Amino acid sequence: VQLVESGGGLVQPGGSLRLSCAASGFTFSRYDMRWYRQAPGKGRELVADISRAGVSTNYADSVKGRFTISRDNAKNTVYLQMNSLKPEDTAVYYCHARMRLVDYWGQGTQVTVSS
Repeated sequence: VQLVESGGGLVQPGGSLRLSCAASGFTFSRYDMRWYRQAPGKGRELVADISRAGVSTNYADSVKGRFTISRDNAKNTVYLQMNSLKPEDTAVYYCHARMRLVDYWGQGTQVTVSS
């Protein structure tokens, strides 16, 4: 199982970024997917999740209305569109999947929101 995130970077407040997570080594369409984030000195926080077919999504209250999670099962990829970014969104963002009670994580991608 491999999860590879990309798309992070430095952005000004109010800006946008789109994160991608390319999955391999498992049948992607059979599993819910999640994005987590971890800010310096804080625990890992669930940001958003999406069901296997992409029909159902859930968001942390802190990102509702600003972030959108989506997936393309043909490309084995899950996305996180982040709009109206705030300095408090600064964190390392991780892609996550759970299979048979085992958690799999990507290496993370850094998002920094600063002027």
